[in-house]
Amino acid sequence: MSAEPVEVHIEPKQLRRRSRKAEIVAPRPPGARLPRVIRRLQRNAPTYAMQGLVDLSTRLRQMTGREVIDLNRVMEFVQFAYQQRELSRRGADYAVDEFGFDPQWTESFLGVFKVLYRDYWRVETTGIAHVPATGRGLLVSNHAGVLPWDGTMIKTAMFVEHSQPRHVRALVASLFMGMPMISWFLRRTGQTVGHPDDTRRLLERDELVLVFPEGVKGTGKPFKERYRLRRFGRGGFVATAIRAGAPIIPISVVGSEEIYPMIADLAPVARTFGLPYLPVTPFWPWLGPLGLIPLPSKWRIQFHPPVHVETYPPEAAEDRNLVMAIADEVRDTIQAGVYQNLKRRRGVFV
Repeated sequence: MSAEPVEVHIEPKQLRRRSRKAEIVAPRPPGARLPRVIRRLQRNAPTYAMQGLVDLSTRLRQMTGREVIDLNRVMEFVQFAYQQRELSRRGADYAVDEFGFDPQWTESFLGVFKVLYRDYWRVETTGIAHVPATGRGLLVSNHAGVLPWDGTMIKTAMFVEHSQPRHVRALVASLFMGMPMISWFLRRTGQTVGHPDDTRRLLERDELVLVFPEGVKGTGKPFKERYRLRRFGRGGFVATAIRAGAPIIPISVVGSEEIYPMIADLAPVARTFGLPYLPVTPFWPWLGPLGLIPLPSKWRIQFHPPVHVETYPPEAAEDRNLVMAIADEVRDTIQAGVYQNLKRRRGVFV
């Protein structure tokens, strides 16, 4: 006699309950929760870092009785990093002018430059009210320091000190505009090649243009000749200002000469690489990359009253005697301002 098959009926509700129990009981593979933990740490890392920095700052203040870590300055660097991340997400959909200038990207660097301006070089700026709040103007300054940090600090002063912050468009040597990465950065932050046509186009758009008539002869002069201005060429900047109807605002800068004291120039090596000079300083090239860190000298920047060449007709730009006389006047004003500010400075680093 054969056994009859026995049918087992499981209700759907019981099946679902067993399925849920199986899910609960079944062990998760090792590391299944790890990605979620990592994501949580990534989201909260800035908060953890800032909390740790606040705690460290508090302890140092209690130990030393003074503010060792300036959290406001730290936040400026944090904001810079955040802005760079946000700007990188714009893709290719952002506006630049015909020279490649990106104002939004340039302003993201202001936090870093303000730290250099206020805390590192401790810049004292006077006379900035002479710069027009609107309209065109040609800023003319002495030039020094191997690398053009003086231009950066003048541009920063317009955002830190002026009642109406404005971008300043600096003219740079064509040599630097031929270097792949450097030229891209310079153009994107508002600089352009030092050509009369580009200068006039910017001025006719009511921009502020910064020019250094000494050029690379100013930045490349030896330390023993510091604060002695080179010739201002043939006064081309004056002719351009007359044609564009723009006032000239002379600027005297003190402090830039000491950031890289140039004690020698490896001219033969510089010519090999197509450079105007190759400086030797007390720290470069002996300390390698550390020798590129500029020294924390004390800076003074003075903006002088404008020279109103816009009162002349455009054809006056062809008068060489007039152009050279105005160029000499501007140079003498800047040189006198340099000497006056040197007398006011208590020392190179104070």
